[in-house]
Amino acid sequence: MSVADHVDLEQFMAGVERRNPGETEFIQAVREVAEDIYDFMEDKVHYHEAQILRRIAEPDRVISFRVCWEDDNGSIRVQRGYRVQNNNAIGPYKGGLRFHPSVNQSILKFLAFEQTFKNSLTGLPMGGGKGGSDFNPKGKSNNEIMRFCQSFMTELYRHVGEDTDVPAGDIGVGAREIGYMFGQYKRISNKFTGVLTGKGLEFGGSLVRTEATGYGAVYFMQNMLGTKSDSCEGKTAVISGSGNVATHAAEKVLQLGGKVITLSDSQGFIHDPDGMSQEKIDWVKHQKTVARAPLSEYADKFSGSSWHAGEKPWGIACDIALPCATQNEMDGEQAKTLVKNGCIAVSEGANMPVNLDGVHVFKDAGILYAPGKASNAGGVAVSGLEMSQNSGRISWSEDQLQDQLKDIMKGIHDTCAEYGKGHLSNGGCDYVKGANIAGFVKVADAMLAFGVV
Repeated sequence: MSVADHVDLEQFMAGVERRNPGETEFIQAVREVAEDIYDFMEDKVHYHEAQILRRIAEPDRVISFRVCWEDDNGSIRVQRGYRVQNNNAIGPYKGGLRFHPSVNQSILKFLAFEQTFKNSLTGLPMGGGKGGSDFNPKGKSNNEIMRFCQSFMTELYRHVGEDTDVPAGDIGVGAREIGYMFGQYKRISNKFTGVLTGKGLEFGGSLVRTEATGYGAVYFMQNMLGTKSDSCEGKTAVISGSGNVATHAAEKVLQLGGKVITLSDSQGFIHDPDGMSQEKIDWVKHQKTVARAPLSEYADKFSGSSWHAGEKPWGIACDIALPCATQNEMDGEQAKTLVKNGCIAVSEGANMPVNLDGVHVFKDAGILYAPGKASNAGGVAVSGLEMSQNSGRISWSEDQLQDQLKDIMKGIHDTCAEYGKGHLSNGGCDYVKGANIAGFVKVADAMLAFGVV
C-alpha cells in the first residue's frame, strides 16, 4: 500500500477530534506532534500500515474514579481522580500526578501523550502516563490533604506498581502529598517498593529531584546557546511561575551568570529590574512552599521591584525566556512581543506553555526554541534515576546525579538537534520537529517489534 493511499494530516486530525470531542488541550498536543511526524513518515510506509501514530494518540487506558474524603468540619467532599496510561512500549508508565481545580480528562490525556515522547527522549526505559484530581490543596489543612491523599491512593494503588506504573509529583503534588500517598500504598499493599518517585530522602527519594526540572530547562538553554558560541552568562532572563520549576530555573540561571528579572503566579508577576539574588529566590521558595502566601508581597519586601496584578511577564524585554508555569500561558501575540523586544532563545520549563500560534511565531522568527517535551525532561530523568536507585537499594551522591542530569540533558539536546537541524526557514535547528521525531522513532520501533497489541 502506497503512502498516497493513507489518510493525510487533516483527515487524521479530523478523526482525533471526532473521537475526543471537546478535548482541546489533547487535540492541540496531538496536532503539534502530527504536523512534524507526517512529514517524517512520508516515505516510511511501515509506520502508516501499522497505524503507529493513531495508536500512540489513543491511550492504552483512561482510569477515572471517585475520591471521597472528609474535611475538618466533618463534611463529606467528593472529587474525581484519574490515571491516564498512554503508552508503555519502552517501559512502565511514568508521569506525575496533578492536584488542581483545572484538572480534567483532556488535560491529563495531553500530558500523558507528551510524557510518552519526553520519556523516550531521556534514553531511559519509561513509558508515558499522567494522573491527578480536581482537588485543590490551596487553603486546605495538612489533615485534609492527608485524608484526601489516602483516599486517592486507596483507589489508585490497584493500577500502579514499580514495574507497571510509577507516578510522581506535579502541580499541587509535592513532597508532602507524595509522602501521604506512599504511606497509604505501603499500608494497603504491605510492600515497600519504588511505586512513587519524588519521595523524601528518608524513604527512598533521590537527591537533585527537586531541582531537576528547572535546572534541566536551563541546561537545555545553555546547550542551545552553545551552538551559537554563546551562553547564559550576562543574559537577562524572564521566567514565569514561582513554584519548584521556576525557582530552580531562576537559581540555575543565576549560577551560570545570568540575571533573572521576573517570576509570576496566578495573580500576576513580579518585575525586579535589579535582578534576583539567591536570597530573593530563597524568599520566594519559602513564600510559596512554607508560608503559602502571595508572591505580590515581594514588592513590599524588596525595594526597586514592582507587582503587576493580572498580567503575564512576556512584555518585559529580555534575552532569554523560560515559561515555567502551566499550559497555554503564552499566545501568539505575546510570543511576537518577546521576539520584538530582542528575545533570542526560549526554553519551556512547563508542559506546552506556548500555544500553537506562539510556536509558529518562534519558528518563523528563527530563534532558539525548545519544547517542553525536551527541555523540561530533567525532572522525569531524575525520577527514572530514582527508580534505578530504588530497584538496586542504593543511593547516588549529589555530584553523581548532577553529572548524570547534565549528560542526559546534553544527550536530549543533541538528539533533537540531529533530527531538527536545517528545518527552519533560516536554516536553523527546529528543536520542536527534532524532539517530536526523535521521541516518536524509539516508541514506534518498539511498537512495531511487538506486533499488533
